[in-house]
Amino acid sequence: MAEENHETKLPQQQFAPESTFFPPRTTLKTTWPELVGLPAEEAERKIKEEMPEALIQVVPPDCLVTMEFIESRVRLYVDSSGKIVNPPIIG
Repeated sequence: MAEENHETKLPQQQFAPESTFFPPRTTLKTTWPELVGLPAEEAERKIKEEMPEALIQVVPPDCLVTMEFIESRVRLYVDSSGKIVNPPIIG
């Protein structure tokens, strides 16, 4: 009985354009210092008006965050009352 060497062909994975993973930015703005002192919900609304593709992440006091840079992410550092304490910045 002869062994046949059958090559298993896996389907090629199709990747969508980069815009699926990181949508093109609609603003050149990278920071929002004018939002310091506002409630997180209001700051998020204002950022989304200028950058609809933004992924907003609210960071409570004393919370650890990862250091990787994500172009579409904006972190909102808040105090115990939910108000912005640092200028929101892309990353």
